Amino acid sequence: MASFQRRKAIGDAHEQRVARELNHRGWHVSPWGQGIMGEPIRLALHHTTSSLRWTPDLIAARERQVVLIDCKSRMTSRASRRHVVERAAVNAHLQLVAWTALPLYYVFDLLTPYDALGYGQEGPRTTAGSGSPYPLVPADRSMPFENVFGRSGGLLAA
Repeated sequence: MASFQRRKAIGDAHEQRVARELNHRGWHVSPWGQGIMGEPIRLALHHTTSSLRWTPDLIAARERQVVLIDCKSRMTSRASRRHVVERAAVNAHLQLVAWTALPLYYVFDLLTPYDALGYGQEGPRTTAGSGSPYPLVPADRSMPFENVFGRSGGLLAA
């Protein structure tokens, strides 16, 4: 359980950092998804195949523009410089984008579910011969944060 708590603390800190960076750029940010659900609901969702399991972490608005953001703090390989997003999450996010007509961004660097699907390469095969549930996306396919959300003090570059 300590490993989960450690990963959650890292993820929570990254979400707060992304929210601060968006605030500096004039965006209003609210938590969304599993972060606002109680622990029993989060645990129950974890044991389902529901797309709700992959609800993005944040929703943000600036003027009349609204975006969904899924923060990814430790999903980039230092060795290969590729981002990893679970295929089930990408599929759920593509459905969410189609349903809501809102853009969704992954923030390690900056990708959309379309980027993950289009630029992603299938990961290594398992011993059973099935493909990896994690498409690998070259980090150089990411968009700069400021290109989408505007310029600010650069906390994400730190």
